[in-house]
Amino acid sequence: MALDKETKGKLMEEFARHEGDTGSPEVQIALLTRRINQLTDHLRSNTHDESSRRGLLKLVGQRRRLLAYIRRKDFQRYMALTERLNIRRK
Repeated sequence: MALDKETKGKLMEEFARHEGDTGSPEVQIALLTRRINQLTDHLRSNTHDESSRRGLLKLVGQRRRLLAYIRRKDFQRYMALTERLNIRRK
């Protein structure tokens, strides 16, 4: 199930870098993290749902690439973002 409009709006407000920001890497990572958490919970109760598992792996890969981009560009932003979202880092 996709994120509802209200939840998505709250996440965008919370992680936006400026007014009206909807596409910065921070916002994208926050949205992906919420979706990843939802799919993880779904897969705990539906262990044989292979199509959702594949979608989860694609989302994790996309988030990983965005995190690598932020880490390259601004390490302090990367550290702050991973701390706020409770994402493990290497």
